[in-house]
Amino acid sequence: MTTYGPDDLSHDWEFKIVRANRPLFRNRAHLQRLCEQEAVAGWTMVEKFDNSRIRFKRPARARLNDAMLPPGVDPYRVHYGLPPAAFAILLALTLIAVVGGIMGYIAYIFH
Repeated sequence: MTTYGPDDLSHDWEFKIVRANRPLFRNRAHLQRLCEQEAVAGWTMVEKFDNSRIRFKRPARARLNDAMLPPGVDPYRVHYGLPPAAFAILLALTLIAVVGGIMGYIAYIFH
């Protein structure tokens, strides 16, 4: 992982990490889309930790422009893709469906 050098810390930078529930950033189109969306608020990619975490930085003075960002742009978002709660519900429903299907199949075989 990239360490913060004296230049990073002395020039008043903000840093953030954007996460995804799944390894979406292995797909170049998702990675490019994320970088383009973050650039609107002045963020630039510092490094890709893995396929689900990206570190960004921007000058702290970029905060002054946050009020002029287009509607729906959150300069401090830290999540990309399906919201975590929706992902958890989808995962639980999928698990229930799979277990139900297996139980139904077992019941059919032994009936």
